[in-house]
Amino acid sequence: MIPDNLLYAKSHEWCRIEGDVATVGITHFAQEQLGDLTFVELPGVGDTFEAGAEMGSVESVKAASEIYAPVAGEVIEINESLEDAPEKVNEAPYGDGWLLKFRIAAAPEGLLDARGYAAVVESESH
Repeated sequence: MIPDNLLYAKSHEWCRIEGDVATVGITHFAQEQLGDLTFVELPGVGDTFEAGAEMGSVESVKAASEIYAPVAGEVIEINESLEDAPEKVNEAPYGDGWLLKFRIAAAPEGLLDARGYAAVVESESH
């Protein structure tokens, strides 16, 4: 359940890089750990973040968790449908449950491929 075509942060965000745009979401593992999401707090379009900076949060009936920017850049789009339907993140974390899009300011550093992220999930599952 870890797509090969994405990059991953150890904090359980994924990003799909297409040119200078990165689409960002949280991983299947992250949404599974949180349970049914009840609220997603996202930054505004035009906000800028350094890689690793806190940029929002997701809340479920079990817990709240911060979301961190996997890349440095400017928010160019947010998934507004999550405001009324946060469960989309649970239903399709790599599809309709994406969170936002960044215009990348610098080449991504320190992100993991699918195999590297699988090792992180494995170590946290025990």
